[in-house]
Amino acid sequence: MTPLDWITAELNRLSREGLLRKTRCVRPLGEGWCEVDGRRLKNFASNDYLGLAGDPRLHEAATAALSECGSGARASALVCGRTEWHQRLEQRLATFEGTDAALLFPTGYAANVGTIAALVGHGDVVLCDRLNHASLVDGCQLSSARLRVYPHGDIETVERELVKAADARRKLIVTDSLFSMDGDAAPLKELWDAAARHGAMLLVDEAHATGVFGATGRGLTEESGLEGRPIIKVGTLSKALGSQGGFVAGPRALIDWLFTTARTQMFSTALAPAACAAACAALDVVEREPLRRQRLLSEAERLRRRLTSSGLQIPTGTVGPIIPVLLGDPEQTLAAARALEERGHLVAAIRPPTVPRGTSRLRISLTVQHTPADVDALAADMIEVLRSHPS
Repeated sequence: MTPLDWITAELNRLSREGLLRKTRCVRPLGEGWCEVDGRRLKNFASNDYLGLAGDPRLHEAATAALSECGSGARASALVCGRTEWHQRLEQRLATFEGTDAALLFPTGYAANVGTIAALVGHGDVVLCDRLNHASLVDGCQLSSARLRVYPHGDIETVERELVKAADARRKLIVTDSLFSMDGDAAPLKELWDAAARHGAMLLVDEAHATGVFGATGRGLTEESGLEGRPIIKVGTLSKALGSQGGFVAGPRALIDWLFTTARTQMFSTALAPAACAAACAALDVVEREPLRRQRLLSEAERLRRRLTSSGLQIPTGTVGPIIPVLLGDPEQTLAAARALEERGHLVAAIRPPTVPRGTSRLRISLTVQHTPADVDALAADMIEVLRSHPS
């Protein structure tokens, strides 16, 4: 017997429940294709919404920075890891977002955890949507603030909790803008109005919306008409922008505060300069090529209508490139995903704890690299597979 024997028993339990994760080797092939454990598949599981991760313009920019600065930043930004490329990207992000300043983090996860913990603590109250990303939930829990989890998108509960928190030192509302597993949008305008009425801060994670929504690609805050408000905007460079890392954009005082106090920024090695250069190039593409996001959203809506009209269960209110198809049972979800792989499609099988029990699903992620023919083939095969694997 060893102190680690319990792990084997727990792994066996997860396997019986269809919840055990297994590693796989994935090789991007371009044009929406990938190779998974030697099998060539059309990739409907990627967050590379605008197809920029393989764009030669990003590669050229990254190569230039790699030649100039090497492969790593060598230290945290606070010590000596903030290069000209980091400075350039932060300035570029601030301009893009229309804010005073921006601050880079090693990942979007680190941006959320570090920012929330730097804004609230003991004696404060933080309100968190039940379906927020794990990084937002973890940031709330680690902050030491009094946590109030509200039902998904429930403004009435937010109002009640803010009233009860009237005497709190600080109040913070935390929400995704586009929810990564349900594909629906937060009621940002109503959340802002509630925050303004009660003197609360509002943090919006635009991870899945940056580059995809809004007239200029700034996300759902832009699309909701909230530009210019003192909102704490968190984003990622690793989805539509095709690079890696996270960022926060907002007033100069906020950014100065986070640079001085956000532990995940202070105690992490800074982003590789090549990632910064690639992200700068990606922002140029987002601004110059709006047809990419317009085509993406149009194709996603077409697929959503087809699947819904065929009787598949898609959550109401979904928008954008994330299209979840609810099945409920994790084993059935895995079986359906395997059947789709046999037909040449990689679709993510999402199970607890990523989503609540009883809501396992296939999660389709469209990108601009998917042609109408690709989408039609996926829809036809998914309808056939799910009719033979009913939930």
